[in-house]
Amino acid sequence: MKPRALVLTAVVAVLALGTLVQRRRGYKLGGNTIVRCRAGHLFTTIWIPGGSLKAVRLGMVRWQRCPVGKHWTLVTPVREDELTDVDRQLAEQYHDVRIP
Repeated sequence: MKPRALVLTAVVAVLALGTLVQRRRGYKLGGNTIVRCRAGHLFTTIWIPGGSLKAVRLGMVRWQRCPVGKHWTLVTPVREDELTDVDRQLAEQYHDVRIP
């Protein structure tokens, strides 16, 4: 296998493993994900592990615009078991820009 293909395969494997681990911990990553900004606002965003055009990725934290408070902030995914039905409804009312 060529070195470039080997590196690409390793990167994909690490991203897939990381996503699997986070899903087992209760986070819904890979698609529309409910996140919380540092001010406590809940909203949905497209969270694709390893890719982003609208945020600066910092591991499980991202720097991006909060559509609720209209400010730039750090956001983190929220575990599914931490959300109430009201939280889910609030988060679904606000969605950031629809590009990954």
